Amino acid sequence: LWDVFAISTYLSVSLVFWWTGLLPDFAMIRDRTKSPFQQKIYGILSFGWSGRAKDWQRFEEVSLVLAGLATPLVLSVHTIVSFDFATSVVPGWHSTIFPPYFVAGAIFSGFAMVQTLLLVMRKVVNLENYITIVHIEFMNKVILLTGGIVTVAYLTEYFIGWYSGVPYENYTYLSFGAATGPYWWAFWALIICNLIVPLTLWVKKWRRNILWTFIVALVINIGMWFERFDIIVICLSKDRLASTWTMFSPTFVDIGVFVGTIGFFFVLFLLYARTFPVIAQAEVKSILKSSGERYKRIRESGEDLAGTATDERTSNYATRPESLAAVTNAESTYHQSTVNADALVDTETKKAEIDLMLAKIGTYDPATQSADDLKKISGVGPVLEQKLHQLGIYTYDQVSKMTKTEYDLLDEIIDAFPGRAERDDWAGQAQNLKQ
Repeated sequence: LWDVFAISTYLSVSLVFWWTGLLPDFAMIRDRTKSPFQQKIYGILSFGWSGRAKDWQRFEEVSLVLAGLATPLVLSVHTIVSFDFATSVVPGWHSTIFPPYFVAGAIFSGFAMVQTLLLVMRKVVNLENYITIVHIEFMNKVILLTGGIVTVAYLTEYFIGWYSGVPYENYTYLSFGAATGPYWWAFWALIICNLIVPLTLWVKKWRRNILWTFIVALVINIGMWFERFDIIVICLSKDRLASTWTMFSPTFVDIGVFVGTIGFFFVLFLLYARTFPVIAQAEVKSILKSSGERYKRIRESGEDLAGTATDERTSNYATRPESLAAVTNAESTYHQSTVNADALVDTETKKAEIDLMLAKIGTYDPATQSADDLKKISGVGPVLEQKLHQLGIYTYDQVSKMTKTEYDLLDEIIDAFPGRAERDDWAGQAQNLKQ
């Protein structure tokens, strides 16, 4: 039962890890969708995520714990899978090197598969600004490292089989007999795909080339399939009993299962990409503003960061003379105009900035005005509408007067989905809705 416990535990932790990482994204879809059914489904999936600072704090703590649990599970699961082979008495399988060999091979092939899918999605979904050449190069370095470990394992297997002098070891998947026997084509496909081709990644120019990286990743995927083929077919075709020696011939069912599993995987992958975000916002939230080209240019030029909204000390509102005066007076006056914002901000500085924003876009008077349905603005759901109400924003007219400055302030205060207001052009939508 060790396979059952290892794989089920690995699956459970991986599923929880995946689900936890997408909680903010499920909440984003919940708030943006117009379908009541989808709102209910994503509301359940998001576990009541509201984007508060406390939510993010707990999110980071849980993610750290799950990462700590998942790391040893990666080692244990592939070690136990290797025991299925290593504890048998079949020539080529009965080997103590299999546990670390299988772990390194899993990381090696796993990164290659991720690289293959990642490069396709990067191009199709226009993620070049999120998945950069630097990320791809780092992944190639991991492929180089684990590929080197796998190469050492291959050479060790070959040497020990030869050095042992046992005749049966000359027919294992990594032996002279395999290299020159009837399955020579599978042996050399393994060597070329997993040992020779990845060595090209030592060249920085090729390591940073998108097309070549994709080709190498694809070749490694093919090579790792041949490794499984060689381990099973070559070793079982020549057992210790010569009368059982035979050649493997795939049946129609074998071919159908092989092609079907590939098709099934891509169906699930495409359904996932169609239903859920391909990049979790939690992965980019903390670096979104500091990594943009605009902010890089400002930092590199040494210019003043005022107005970039990188933090509350350098936002447009905080650096205006009238804002500074408001902050000074706010220390001794009760904050009247944004009393509903107390749940969102806890500093008088931010409350003063909200006052200045409302002075620009207009205030809402319930005695003479009626509130508009802000949920009609794409990107505003029930939760965001409630937060806008807390800030004193109730009408299309107020939203239509927003500019980049107001968008940045909302990002700082609400801090749930950075850049959403600007991306969805709330002001333009509100202008159309109020007509």
